[in-house]
Amino acid sequence: MSKKFRLISICIVVIVIALLVAFLVFKYSPSKEIMSLEDYYGLSSDEMAIILQDTISDETGHYSDGVPYISYKMVKELINKRFYWDKSENILVYTTPTEVIKAAPDSKEYSVNKSTAELDYVAVKMYDNAPFIAMPFVKTYSNVEYAAYEKPDRVIITYNWGVNQLKTTVKKKTVIRYEDNIKSPIIAEVAANDPLIVIGSEEEIENGFSKVITVDGVIGYIKNNRINESTYEKLESSYAEPQYTHIIKDYDVCLAWHQVTTSDANGGMLNLVNKTKGVNTICPTWFAVEDNSGNVRSKKKKKYVERAHEGGLEVWGLCNDQVEGVDMSAVLSTMSSREKLENKLISLAIEYDLDGINIDFEHIVADSGSDFIEFIRELSTKCRNNGIVLSIDDYIPVSYRDYYDYEEQGKVADYVVIMAYDEHYAGGDEEGSVSSIGFVKDAVAAITKKVPAEQTIMGLPFYTRLWEVRDNGAGGKEIGSNVYSMTGAIEMLNEKKVTSSWDTVSGQYYAEFNEDGTVYKIWLEEESSIEEKIKAVKAGGINNVAFWRLGFDNEQVWNVVMNYINAN
Repeated sequence: MSKKFRLISICIVVIVIALLVAFLVFKYSPSKEIMSLEDYYGLSSDEMAIILQDTISDETGHYSDGVPYISYKMVKELINKRFYWDKSENILVYTTPTEVIKAAPDSKEYSVNKSTAELDYVAVKMYDNAPFIAMPFVKTYSNVEYAAYEKPDRVIITYNWGVNQLKTTVKKKTVIRYEDNIKSPIIAEVAANDPLIVIGSEEEIENGFSKVITVDGVIGYIKNNRINESTYEKLESSYAEPQYTHIIKDYDVCLAWHQVTTSDANGGMLNLVNKTKGVNTICPTWFAVEDNSGNVRSKKKKKYVERAHEGGLEVWGLCNDQVEGVDMSAVLSTMSSREKLENKLISLAIEYDLDGINIDFEHIVADSGSDFIEFIRELSTKCRNNGIVLSIDDYIPVSYRDYYDYEEQGKVADYVVIMAYDEHYAGGDEEGSVSSIGFVKDAVAAITKKVPAEQTIMGLPFYTRLWEVRDNGAGGKEIGSNVYSMTGAIEMLNEKKVTSSWDTVSGQYYAEFNEDGTVYKIWLEEESSIEEKIKAVKAGGINNVAFWRLGFDNEQVWNVVMNYINAN
């Protein structure tokens, strides 16, 4: 081998070794590249990053005058659903058991009931026509903690309590990287003993790295050999939830609705009540929402209340939403009209010495659900401050009525009344029982999952429907119906010489007959059917009952009521 060739070979070996060393150095040497936190969070100049527990939210907030602001939507959905934004009049509302708090955008002033107070920051700011709430304002009324940092602007929000966090500390000065490898850019430096939270379980640790979050909200990866042993610690809060007190009677409520169609009809109250046994609460249908401004139509009579009280009865005035042309969505979604309605009901209750207010709004649509619940919250605060019982009439709980939020009603109101009737109703496409035993049992089971039994009143019917079913000539059927009282239904069957028989499925007597090509069907309400219903209600843990309505009853049914209801 020539000398020249040996030299070339040596050079090649040296180059190969050098390349190998360079490759190994490149492969195993950690990157010193630093990613700025501005790039890490990807914020524009006027945005603030939001870290929810240990996750960076896709949604951003704003940082103004040292105060972090997050969207009303985020507050409502994640932190505290009792915040309410009145989009008609641009007012933020929050209710406590005794206060209605209102704050307008870009003002440090806010109102508490009828007084005015001032903050050292603005409670609400508008960004792109959307409300953002100051975190210190949110914290005042919510079980939440937060910490804000600048450069870049970011806020860490802790709201999910009772979870176990995997905590650790740093052994010695090191770095946190964007991804779980040494070539990934550095996003933070940490010193010995700095606290970290390991995200995920210990079993999820891979590639020699752990995913962690720093106290100032940087989420990345740290080498496992740079942190101490991790331990679980439960995330606990010392926040005390506001206590909603309730006016709960020390006896079983036995309520009878009194349908008052004219002012003169008030005079028949004593005659109707004198036929009852065990009734301790009468609920006249006096009030109705009169217009979109929140005014109230009334058929009240002061003597009525005086006579009822003399007879040992409480009077809960009913307010309905049955006036034609009134848009309840407009009434309830506007602070001024909603407040007028609330204040009018309170003033009427005080003026006429009513013991309670009964809200019977049956035409609330899903889009107005949050407005309706806000109305109930605000009214409950005013009722509580004046010692007035607040009860809410509801259809039975089913999934498509979740927007009525029975659970929230139970928390803020005194009683939730479930109308366990109209199982089959006028205008429906099927004839059947107004209130079968299965229907009542399902109602009891559903509501007691959402509202305490002692706050629940189960409404039962004293009426039934005579169904008229005829061939429509096109292979289908036409259905009509007429309402009958207990006595009226029996008299009608006697006149027709039709005998009823007990139907175990519905828990009612059933009768059927034909006239002129029309099939007539009726599921009777009388003392036996009412007894079965009350037994089912009591078996479900509910002792309070209500009946629609006075005048539809018979004498015998009150003996049944007295046997089951401790209405002293």
